[in-house]
Amino acid sequence: METHIVDEKLKQMQFNNAMASYSSRGLYKGFGYLVALANITLQAVLVYLVVPYSIGLFAQVLVIICAYLSTDFINGLTHMYMDHNDHYDSLAGPLIANFHLHHKIPKYKINPILIVYFVETGSKVWLVVYLAMVMALLCMFPVTPMLAYFLVYIGILSSLAEVSHYLCHTSNSRLTLIFSQYGLLLSKKHHARHHLEDNVNYAFLNGWSDQLLNLIAKQFYPGYKNTTDKHYAYYDALNTESR
Repeated sequence: METHIVDEKLKQMQFNNAMASYSSRGLYKGFGYLVALANITLQAVLVYLVVPYSIGLFAQVLVIICAYLSTDFINGLTHMYMDHNDHYDSLAGPLIANFHLHHKIPKYKINPILIVYFVETGSKVWLVVYLAMVMALLCMFPVTPMLAYFLVYIGILSSLAEVSHYLCHTSNSRLTLIFSQYGLLLSKKHHARHHLEDNVNYAFLNGWSDQLLNLIAKQFYPGYKNTTDKHYAYYDALNTESR
């Protein structure tokens, strides 16, 4: 019991130090902008590469549905990992600590959708690697048109997932409600469970894959409310900007 308390205190100290580095060094925010620029540039190049491929309307619809399901799962799995990541003393520690504040301060700054798309995709370092690998695959190997579209759609929908999460937290527009009602965007009711309960509903494109993700979370993770959520217990919210 005492060891657990000591470990928790250590993590809280590491968290505060990581946030101090994030807040005092423009390097981390600048890095986010570079990541966003890289992601959007790679997405544009990939669209340019696949547009000449013609696969027909039926195949396009099928590929989009498959990409939607896959993207929801992949991004939910990444979210699950990050919610339990406590490596605050690593090189990426300040970025990890700042990520955890989305539970403490779920409110976003209100911005136009294109700004949200750009800023929020700056948190997806893994997406740069994914998009670069897809581009290398398309340029170096013969890939079927359907697979090419599938991989590119995942890359774009992964950024759209950030917009879906933003709208879930900020928008009550009729169009957003209709899209969430039909499973194209994340619904408020569905996502609320992630914040109110523990270790559930990590998906944030539309939540289709949460039943599978919840099984994985239960098997491999203890939950974040009694672990990483406690690491920012003494972090001063007054010094925190809305996301």
